[in-house]
Amino acid sequence: MQQFLRSNSLETPMLQQRLLNVWEEVAGDTAARYTEEKYIKNQKMIVKIGNAALRADLQMKRTALKDALNKRVGAFIISDIILC
Repeated sequence: MQQFLRSNSLETPMLQQRLLNVWEEVAGDTAARYTEEKYIKNQKMIVKIGNAALRADLQMKRTALKDALNKRVGAFIISDIILC
C-alpha cells in the first residue's frame, strides 16, 4: 500500500490532509472554534484565526504546535505555521 502511494505521488497529499485533520486535537477546542481556514502550501501551514488574542497566544506556541503536528502524522510535513 505504502509503495503504491509513493509510486503514484499520493503519500504527501494524504499526510498533509491527515495533518490538517489533527489540528483541532493538537491546538485545542478554543483554537478549533476560532479557526476559519487552514491549508498547507510550500511546507507551511497557513491558519486563519478569527480572534486576535488567541492568534497572539498561538503565535508564541508555533514551534511546539509544528512539532506536535508533524509527530502526530509521523513525518516531516510542515516547516512552519503562519497564523493570520
